[in-house]
Amino acid sequence: MKANIKSKVPLIFLIVVSLWWWFYYASSNAFNGFGSEKHEWLFMLDTLLVLPILCFICEGNKQKASLKAAMLCCTAVFIGSVIIPEQNKVLFQYLESGRYVVLAFVLLLELTAVITVLLAVRSLLAKNEDPDVALQKPIDSMLGTSALSKLLQFEGRVWIFALFASHIKPMAYAGEHHFFYDKKDGARSNLAGFLALMVIELPLVHLLIHFLYSSTAANIVTGLTLFGLVFFFAEYKAVGKRPISISGNDIIVRYGLYPSLTISIHNIAAISANTGFIKRSRYIKRFNYAGVPNVEILLREPMNGRKAIYLGVNSPCRFIHCVKRVKTKDSFF
Repeated sequence: MKANIKSKVPLIFLIVVSLWWWFYYASSNAFNGFGSEKHEWLFMLDTLLVLPILCFICEGNKQKASLKAAMLCCTAVFIGSVIIPEQNKVLFQYLESGRYVVLAFVLLLELTAVITVLLAVRSLLAKNEDPDVALQKPIDSMLGTSALSKLLQFEGRVWIFALFASHIKPMAYAGEHHFFYDKKDGARSNLAGFLALMVIELPLVHLLIHFLYSSTAANIVTGLTLFGLVFFFAEYKAVGKRPISISGNDIIVRYGLYPSLTISIHNIAAISANTGFIKRSRYIKRFNYAGVPNVEILLREPMNGRKAIYLGVNSPCRFIHCVKRVKTKDSFF
């Protein structure tokens, strides 16, 4: 917890000093000689000297600290270009031009890192290692366990299933018993239909926006739609490949591209079939694509505030029987 808070200190510092210097440059008071002394170097001192030093103090990994410092400094230059009055910019006008070079370099590093991760994952998939573990290993080795690494793992799953789905074997996932959800209420067929609609719609919407509004807006909307298309294609592939598994005394809930959720069988108070509609609630978690969830799991101790988990699986009776058998066997011993 302390490490997570410490890693956020540079960003908090940037937000605080940006607000302070915005007030300094936008107002007329005793701090700036009633508007006559709005020096750019004061903002530059905090954001281009103190901020990078904070990044290296708060981050143990020097590579990660360098990347964070570069990103935050580029952000600071953008903020400075907005809040510093034009008549007070001397050196800052050169920084405004140079930030694009730095951003391009950072994006190049990020692209290199992503390609490296994908190659490492492909190599591990060839060895029939658990695909989730194969993805987690190279990302955690680069970034450690953090919110950013989890985000990259999700993004990694998108590209892995979009590009390497044929290399992924469902039985390679950890677990002794695997259960699927692709045929439940036509979940996978619905995704295929949605993909077809997106493909048909894409050129029509692009032309409509191009002629009615602008070519720039059309390109932006098309780019976002293409990314959405990649996501749904990956989701379509993942639905048939990524199972819900029982591994030892745990249920590992993998559902499409969602991050996996591990439920200890010891923590299950009751498991039963469900036939009714389950509305959204802060106290429940639903994993279900179409229709109503057909498995209800009530927990002894809440998980992240959730007291119940609802699943939609192809064979609910077999899944419930298997969980009860493991639970009974464990209680017996």
